[in-house]
Amino acid sequence: MVSDDADIDMGDVYDPDQDPEATRDIRRKYRRHVQELTDTQDISTDKVAEKLREADRLFTQVRAINEATNDSGLLLHISQIGAAKARAMKSGSGAFDVDDFVARLITYMGGRKPLSPVREGDDDEGSEYDAGGAPLDWERIARRALSKSRRVPVMDFMLGPLSIEQKKRTAAKRAKLEKNKEDMKKPQEITEDDITRSENETTKNVATLERILTSIEGNVNLFKFIINPHDFGQSVENLFYLSFLIRDGKCAFFMDEDTGEPVILLCEQPTQEDYTQGLVKHQLVLEFDMDTWKRAIEVFNITEPMIPQRPKSEMRIGQKWYG
Repeated sequence: MVSDDADIDMGDVYDPDQDPEATRDIRRKYRRHVQELTDTQDISTDKVAEKLREADRLFTQVRAINEATNDSGLLLHISQIGAAKARAMKSGSGAFDVDDFVARLITYMGGRKPLSPVREGDDDEGSEYDAGGAPLDWERIARRALSKSRRVPVMDFMLGPLSIEQKKRTAAKRAKLEKNKEDMKKPQEITEDDITRSENETTKNVATLERILTSIEGNVNLFKFIINPHDFGQSVENLFYLSFLIRDGKCAFFMDEDTGEPVILLCEQPTQEDYTQGLVKHQLVLEFDMDTWKRAIEVFNITEPMIPQRPKSEMRIGQKWYG
């Protein structure tokens, strides 16, 4: 914040080695100005302008960032006071007396203000005389207005229609939905006897896979064991059932060192003592999608499933069957 007439050497604007005593004096002056503006409740506009000029002169001594920050804070405080005073200024009808203006205008044009009020019924609109009968010199006020404005009056279009028809908003009534009680249907009641209970499919299928592995000597390729070349869904189910055997430690999963293929082998389930001695379980995430299923059938030449095809399970709820 600096005035145009301030003489400043721009080469010395930033000086980190400024005298510490001068720096403290500048900060002290900024704090004093802010404190005076804060303590004064009803400060005049002239006083605010004087504070602004003092801050302007003080800014010429600023050479560091901290003092520039103090100057910005003082300027912000002065700006807030100025904005508050601008909002407090009177404007509109409260600051302009129309009757006094008309009386002065009549006097300026050579007329005089009437001593008695105009009687009702007198049509004086458009009259070139005042109420006292003296002619008004309109050219005098015209010459006065002409000296303030050199704009030539021209014709122009109106910015809107002569009359505007206000549209009335009609409230639309919504038709009430009437429900026919005869068309309403009661939900079907289902009792416990209506649900056909089936044996646990998961437990039965896990036991089936265990019996098949028992009949196989040695290890077997994982994909040859679980894949059903005729049904992708059952291949996924077979992998799901096999995961229970691996989880319980009844089946081992590893990579064959000779062929590099993933193989499984039925093994003895570990006991609690084995886990106590340091046996650790490991988890494995295997991605198996339809592309992997098709690729495995092609690579390992799988034509028939090792796990027999299972019929689709169905469950009856009420009078309907669900697969």
